[in-house]
Amino acid sequence: MTSPNRLLHLAYWTGAIVDAAMVVLLLAPGAAGAMLGIDRFAPGPDYRYAAGLCAALMAGWTALLVWADREPVQRRGVLVLTVLPVLVGLFAAGCYAIGSGLVRLAYLAPTLAFQLGASALFLAAYRRARKLARTSGSPAGLDMVAGGQ
Repeated sequence: MTSPNRLLHLAYWTGAIVDAAMVVLLLAPGAAGAMLGIDRFAPGPDYRYAAGLCAALMAGWTALLVWADREPVQRRGVLVLTVLPVLVGLFAAGCYAIGSGLVRLAYLAPTLAFQLGASALFLAAYRRARKLARTSGSPAGLDMVAGGQ
């Protein structure tokens, strides 16, 4: 028998694991450069500072997703917030990197595809959580952020 929350747990943990991996890439720019096909990537202090800020925020979002997983239906608003602004913002940044010539599409295509798939997963999980909340009488939580009631 499968848990009615299985899709929610999958979404939260997928996000948390990927975010944790991104923290490593942000703090190890050589690994990020290799992944993105940027030869001899040797960022200066300005990049390292910005990447450090991003890593801290990404680590915080990782913790937020793990926290939301503890009460997946009640904290379902985190799923929507993960799509917009987080995944939409990351997708836009990737498109900028391609458009500016920094990264070739071939290197970012898997990431962009993952972001689209993750968005679909998070939105499907949110829809499921809303349905579960209606049947269980769970409080609205962050549904107001997502336009729900």
